[in-house]
Amino acid sequence: MNSIDYNDFFKSALKDATTAYTESLKSCGQKLIELSQWLCNAFEKNGKLILFGNGGSAADAQHIAAEFVNRFRLERKPLPAIALTTDTSVLTAISNDYCFDQVFSKQVQAFTTPMDVILGISTSGNSPSVLKALFVAREMGAKTVGITGENGGKMDQCCDLVIRAASSDTARIQEVHIFFGHLLCDLVERQIFGSV
Repeated sequence: MNSIDYNDFFKSALKDATTAYTESLKSCGQKLIELSQWLCNAFEKNGKLILFGNGGSAADAQHIAAEFVNRFRLERKPLPAIALTTDTSVLTAISNDYCFDQVFSKQVQAFTTPMDVILGISTSGNSPSVLKALFVAREMGAKTVGITGENGGKMDQCCDLVIRAASSDTARIQEVHIFFGHLLCDLVERQIFGSV
């Protein structure tokens, strides 16, 4: 068994995470504000937030949706947010009868209106199921948002707004993504319901 210098290990991880958070906010703070305003506008017009992603990004989609529907910091009315990653019957039917690449796009077709904001999460920016759903949402007239890593992948091709975590390391990207999600919830609550 190799010996590990745990102090160096933790210091290095903390430095990487702090750098990723700081650089991400520098480059994406204004985009988060813009997205929060899109969401406030959508909610005021009876639109909704629809989120999706694969693996850890699926968990992030569900986490963020839960914060909007339940509450983040404020006691307030629920806000309409749906994660397309939770209905196992729908997910497995589409994957089995068609292909996994359509697992979110068919749901987007079923649930999306032009008043909605559609948010796809992909650390690489190249997940076929996420990109396909974003293309479909854009064709339907909804606002499309991609949250990804610093490379961005193909998100620019199908999104009105791309928000990039300032890292190429999957773990750091995922940590920044949930940080973005929390900031977004906080911004929307403050704009619609007032300060904490």
